[in-house]
Amino acid sequence: NVKYKFGGNSKKGIDCSAFTQRIFKEKFDIKIPRNTRTQVKTGKSINKTHLKLVYLVFFKTGKHDRHVGIYMGDGRFMHASIKGVKFTKLNKPFYKRTYWTSRRVLD
Repeated sequence: NVKYKFGGNSKKGIDCSAFTQRIFKEKFDIKIPRNTRTQVKTGKSINKTHLKLVYLVFFKTGKHDRHVGIYMGDGRFMHASIKGVKFTKLNKPFYKRTYWTSRRVLD
């Protein structure tokens, strides 16, 4: 029930990169950068066809806008969207069209 808030980093409101940063810190005790432009340089680049649980998935959603989520298996990822924290299918037309890259942070 956490709402989306650009620049937010709490249960009162959170954005996509803060969400991924918190998950990696709280669940795996791994520090990753705060924003998508630096998170996309973290870990190792992975082809979309080789996605596994908790890989980061990135999207170019606008000319300068980027979005990030965490792959959860079965073609779905978890992310903080404008509709709040939710699960979404990667093959949903918007995300299929805007998919950018994936990164493996955990070994």
